[in-house]
Amino acid sequence: MSNRNSPSSAIKFPVHIPFVEQLGLELHSMGNGQAELRVDLHEGHLNSWEVAHGGVLMTMLDVAMAHAARSIHMDEKGMGPGVVTIEMKTSFMRPGEGELRAVAKLLDHTVTLAFCEGQVIGEDGKLCAHATATFKYLRALPGRDRSIKPLQRRPE
Repeated sequence: MSNRNSPSSAIKFPVHIPFVEQLGLELHSMGNGQAELRVDLHEGHLNSWEVAHGGVLMTMLDVAMAHAARSIHMDEKGMGPGVVTIEMKTSFMRPGEGELRAVAKLLDHTVTLAFCEGQVIGEDGKLCAHATATFKYLRALPGRDRSIKPLQRRPE
């Protein structure tokens, strides 16, 4: 996996994603069809069992796989097209606690679709969740009233 910084330091997300920022997810690597995210769980991430809520794990998987899909376009202007999730299947193996890592890879792609898989690994090194997903590459997103919503890229 291409890591632009040391393994322990985060890098900036290439696009502005308020929900991801609010969850405190950090991007640690992105390149060559792979990506890694991390989060140090706090009370706002927990369910009633006091372990990571499934929605946190699914979000980590979704975002990691989306970045793996986009990583092949890093050399294009604006990092090329954005992606939207078409479908995602997630399996949960064990509860997530402490610092979690989501690692993802691009399995295959066409001009318009990306096929990815990802894993969330607990701080004990054990697999917490696994997912596969299909993403669609888009340059813009149709919005309300036939408006076009551009991808909110991070200022350079």
